[in-house]
Amino acid sequence: MLRSIVVFILFLSVSSCQNENETILVNNVNNQWKKKTAQTFDFDVKDAHNQKNLMLLVRNNNDYPYSNLRLIASIEQNKKNISTDTLNFVLAKPNGEWIGTGFGDTKEITFQYKLNYKFPKNGKYSVKVVQAMRKDVLPGIEDLGIKIQNLKP
Repeated sequence: MLRSIVVFILFLSVSSCQNENETILVNNVNNQWKKKTAQTFDFDVKDAHNQKNLMLLVRNNNDYPYSNLRLIASIEQNKKNISTDTLNFVLAKPNGEWIGTGFGDTKEITFQYKLNYKFPKNGKYSVKVVQAMRKDVLPGIEDLGIKIQNLKP
């Protein structure tokens, strides 16, 4: 129950801080991210002529057993893959201290995914992210999100 309240408060704080030039979508992974479960983020692009920054948000806790997080992220339009990337993000310093910000056991960190990215055309898009770690069920990841920032021309 307490974890649900914390996630809700974090979601409210993130959504209340966003401005009209960015969109933030967050999925609750519930501390058990299965290897074959893709986290999907659907959104519309109405101004494909403008470049965008795509950032990934990760919330982890002390149950996470590694210092890094490997992901495979793909961008799709109309269920057609237009881009796939293998990503490796560092979550902890060499001494084991989490890099992210936050209170208590949960830390949040934002990673660059695609900078100055120009979508091919207007329409509906999906970003799908799967974990590429060695465990079939990855503990300690609470939420995964994407931030889409509209860059001014």
